[in-house]
Amino acid sequence: MKVNMNLRPAEECKFDAVSLGEIMLRLDPGEGRIRTARSFRAWEGGGEYNVIRGLHKCFGMNTAVITSFADNEVGKLMKDFIEQGGVDTSLINWKKTDGIGRLCRNGINFTERGFGIRGAVGCSDRANTAISQAKPEDFDFDYIFGTLGVRWLHTGGIYAALSEQSCETVIAAIKTAKKYGTIVSYDLNYRPSMWSAIGGLEKAQEVNKEIAKYVDVMIGNEEDFTACLGFKIEGNDENLKSLNIDGYKKMINEAAKTYPNFKVVATTLRTVKTATVNDWKAMCWADGEIFMSKEYPGLEIMDRVGGGDSFASGLVYGLMTTEDPEAAVNYGAAHGALAMTTPGDTSMASKDEVEAIMGGAGARVKR
Repeated sequence: MKVNMNLRPAEECKFDAVSLGEIMLRLDPGEGRIRTARSFRAWEGGGEYNVIRGLHKCFGMNTAVITSFADNEVGKLMKDFIEQGGVDTSLINWKKTDGIGRLCRNGINFTERGFGIRGAVGCSDRANTAISQAKPEDFDFDYIFGTLGVRWLHTGGIYAALSEQSCETVIAAIKTAKKYGTIVSYDLNYRPSMWSAIGGLEKAQEVNKEIAKYVDVMIGNEEDFTACLGFKIEGNDENLKSLNIDGYKKMINEAAKTYPNFKVVATTLRTVKTATVNDWKAMCWADGEIFMSKEYPGLEIMDRVGGGDSFASGLVYGLMTTEDPEAAVNYGAAHGALAMTTPGDTSMASKDEVEAIMGGAGARVKR
């Protein structure tokens, strides 16, 4: 089956894909704990950015990031990280700051990976960041989506929840993208702790219901759809430990009636046995049908953070190049699985490796 994505021709667009969202400095204690660390490895990471970086670094697409940094040494470090990943930095908005971050600052995310019975832990420090303050007028969206041309925009609920301001900016970006025929994907990524400061569940639903009107590819699990869009899943496990596939399919068909603009809806399905062993697969809805990915039972995890984002980048790549939802969900599941075998938020996989895993390749040594 094919789904007509109605993509803009590559020759009339400068970028295959761009992301809109916050990028934080990730400080990683390696195998240790944040609370006892004496040194950290520095990376860059962000829910929206990780997708666009994977599209370039793994899948070879021409991508850029729309974000904002405080114009200081940490901001310049972040730019350098992004450039090392090959993502275009020309659309970054730079904000003046003072010496101590009162005007604005750059976000920091401490993340420990977890092991066995000890789960992964994230401790972010992201209030008052430059991107949380960014207004629609800080970015020339007509220039980006109209003059330059973009085939695909990816953004998500983590950025939308950053501040009252980011709610407005994400809606302005998506509306302008749609005006110029750019496909929009959105990861609901519901984080109750983030929404609590700007109006809680009620605000999350108000913002996400507006955003959903413009989304072509919606990514989210059962909790995301329930919390952000107000849909209910019949007969679901109260603790969300297992997914009721029939209930989820019924809910998505209901959502598609409410939002007929949805071309594809997708989610990862993860059963956490321990921090280092998960069952992993994904599913994708298109035109009333459900497509399941290959299953990865007992997948051994090195660093789970960014696995869902790498799923999204594989899904987007598959949809852009094949328009086949079954192929796309398999690109996503394989890429997400590989990304969790390496440290850091972002993928270190290659397209050849992803396609080999999709084809059933094992972990034998390659010489």
